Amino acid sequence: MTQNSEPNAPPEALAERVKSFAGSQMFRKTFQEGMALVEETAAYLDGPGRAQSQELPRRAALTYAGESMRLTTRLMQVASWLLVQRAIQEGEMTVAEAAKEKYRLGAREICRATKPDAREILPERLVQLLSRSETLYERVERLDQVIYRGEGAPTESVMSQLDRLRSAFNIEDEGT
Repeated sequence: MTQNSEPNAPPEALAERVKSFAGSQMFRKTFQEGMALVEETAAYLDGPGRAQSQELPRRAALTYAGESMRLTTRLMQVASWLLVQRAIQEGEMTVAEAAKEKYRLGAREICRATKPDAREILPERLVQLLSRSETLYERVERLDQVIYRGEGAPTESVMSQLDRLRSAFNIEDEGT
């Protein structure tokens, strides 16, 4: 059973899932990881990455440009989603507002696309950032599906779903 992603007033189950997640240790760790990856990527692309891209042959430089744009798009989608969850936790946004489609992960075709053959010609550091951003995007996409769309076993409680997510991501929770 899939929840409507733009309800007028969110069902109680949706509100409970969202608030439970936004106040969890899992959220805090994911938020920290996401923001740290955004900062690390920006530092690389503005510094060593810029210098490395200028030394690449034309084909590799074009690939670098495309993949760095995909990387930043992916990370901005994740950061936006995480900031919405923090806004809920801090009472700056309602669950009803956060459940609107405009706050879901976007640009899926761009963010989920990969060019594995291109990675052979890219600097190793960029390849590492691409890989880490893909993993983070996929994790946030699964969280979004479980929390906002109610995808998963419909008979499970919120805490059971969060326990499964903690287990899947090997995260110990210190209380939600």
